[in-house]
This record gives sequence, C-alpha cells and structure tokens, in this order.
Amino acid sequence: MNDEGRSRIPAAEPRRAASPIAGKEPDPSGRTATRSVASGTDRTATRSVALSTAEQALRRLELTIVRRLDGLLQGAYQGLLPGPGSEFGDSRVYVPGEDDIRRMDWAVTARTTVPHVRDLVADRELETWALADLSPSMDFGTADMEKRDLVVAAIGAIGFLAGRIGNRFGTYVLHDEYVHRMPARSGRPALYGLLHSLMEAPRGRAVTDAPDLAEAIEVMASARRRRGLRVIVSDFLDPDPTLDPTLELPWERPIRRLAAHHQVMAVEVIDPRELELPAVGLVNLIDPESGRSRQIQLTPKIRLAYAEAAAAQRAATQTALRRCGVAHLVLRTDRDWVFDIAQFVLRQRRMAYLTHRHPRSGATR
Repeated sequence: MNDEGRSRIPAAEPRRAASPIAGKEPDPSGRTATRSVASGTDRTATRSVALSTAEQALRRLELTIVRRLDGLLQGAYQGLLPGPGSEFGDSRVYVPGEDDIRRMDWAVTARTTVPHVRDLVADRELETWALADLSPSMDFGTADMEKRDLVVAAIGAIGFLAGRIGNRFGTYVLHDEYVHRMPARSGRPALYGLLHSLMEAPRGRAVTDAPDLAEAIEVMASARRRRGLRVIVSDFLDPDPTLDPTLELPWERPIRRLAAHHQVMAVEVIDPRELELPAVGLVNLIDPESGRSRQIQLTPKIRLAYAEAAAAQRAATQTALRRCGVAHLVLRTDRDWVFDIAQFVLRQRRMAYLTHRHPRSGATR
C-alpha cells in the first residue's frame, strides 16, 4: 500500500538493528546498520511536485504550532516537562511533603542542624529523543486525520518548541521489521528533514516477528545515555491486549528503566473508532499488524462488549504509565491536538510549580 511518489525508508541488513532513515549517520552504539542512498540528481517532475506539497504541509504545521504554542517554553530549558537539571545549585530549607529527600544536602544539614535540600540548575542544552511508532496500526483514521498524521504532528510540535531555544532533537522510528534512527541535530533545516522523512515513509505492512514497542524503547534507551527528554508517540496497542490493570504490560518495564535516567513523556494516539463501533451490520475487520481478517455482525451486544473491552484496555494503559511515573498525553484524531498539547504543557507547569515551590519567607521547620 505504498503511495506513488513516496520515498521508502532504507532497510538495514540485520533484523532489529537501528538503521538510519534517508542515509543519516550510523548510531555510535554499533546497533545501527549503514545504508547508502542515491543522490537526488535524477528526481522527476512528479517527485518535485511531491516535495513541494510536503514542504507546504510542513510550513503549515510550523505556523500552526508557532502561532498557537509559542511562548510556552521560553525561559524553560527543561523542555516540555518542567523538572530537575543535572547540576546542583543553592541549598534551602527542606519542606516536608514537597521536596525529594534524595536531594538532601547532608553537609549543610549537619552544620546548621536544620534539614536542607539542594536545588538543581536546569540544563542549558537539552537533547530530546522521540520514538515515533509507524507500525501498521497507525495507518488508520476515521476522523480529521489518520493516526500516523497525528504522530508526525506531535513530533513536529515537540521538535519546533524544543528547537526554538537551540536544543538538539532526534528520532527513532518503529517501522516494519526495523527500528530506524535519525540523529539528533539542532536547527530548523534538520527538523524539516526529519519531519519530511516521517511524512514520506511508506505505510506499514504485516511483518512476521517484527520488533514491538518494548524492543524499540530498549534500542533508544541503550543507545542514548545522556540525560534529557524522551518522548514516546504510539497507540500502545499490543498484539495480545491486557485488560487487567494489575498485570504488567510488555512495554512497562522498559519505560520504567528509561524513566530512571530521563524525563519521559508518553503520547497516546487514539482514533474514536477504536473506542466504539458503529451500527453498520456486517463488517469485514482486518488486523493491520498480522493481516488477518474476519467478518463480524455488529449486533448491539457485540458493540457493547467491544466498547467495554476498549475502555478496559485504555484504563490498563493509563494505569501502567502512571506506575512508570511518566507524563501521559492523549491525542485524538477527532480533537484539536494543538489545544490538547497546550493544556498538557500548562498543566505540567502548574504541577511542577506546586511540587517544587520554595517555602515562604520566615518559615521554620
């Protein structure tokens, strides 16, 4: 189901190796296979028209993001998620219930006999890595856009906002049987190239023994050790969905390990048709991940059971992400995704202010 005029993502030789998209440099970790890509000297007129269309789409995306989200990150070098940096700053009096005891300044506490904690100075340069899930389940949409388009929009929003203060931004892409890597770079041209590659990626296909989301997270975590912001954009749908919120999901442990060293934000992409089925009678349902199909008569009983199972699956995903201690943003194909991102950022900042605010002047503990 490859669209005419699309440029294919080059495949790596070994399976499950992280391979660069469009000939980008290999991963220093050694898990990336290098592929050469032909130069664009022989592009046809059709290809030029396709590039012009993609360029216009990217410009519209940037204008939408900058006009409606500009100013949310100015002066905040931690990125979308306010939080601690990596360097120690000044000491202050410990506030029970608000401060983390792991930041206790024992030397000042011993000298003053009053508990003190050390504030952390925000990093002046943030390296942000995002994992874009372009598996076959993302090639679906029944509202304003497809889920894969919403993935590109979310990646673009994070990239444009983080890049406006000079931060570097890179992406891992889960596509077919490989995990591709686009190196972290700063600047608008680099981000444009990254988003163009995501937009021009062919649709996913059913692949036997393809890497899942958990393995893609492991690849990103093992290759990038420098502390920073990590963003996972996916629908978090598993081949064997778990409806019991008390059970551990396959990707839960890798995210928990990733969150131990980085700030992590999980962006869940949802289409309304995944939550409930319409009353249309006999339908032919196809699993995009395996290619299997089945005809089902959508009776009221089946529709109700499906809606309950979908709600349970989403609740299990939300509970698992909460256990991992990561921020959770839900984007829907039938909603204003820019408004949802803006509300999420403002909500995170309010929470950070309440959590890390300084004690009142003259307060004694």
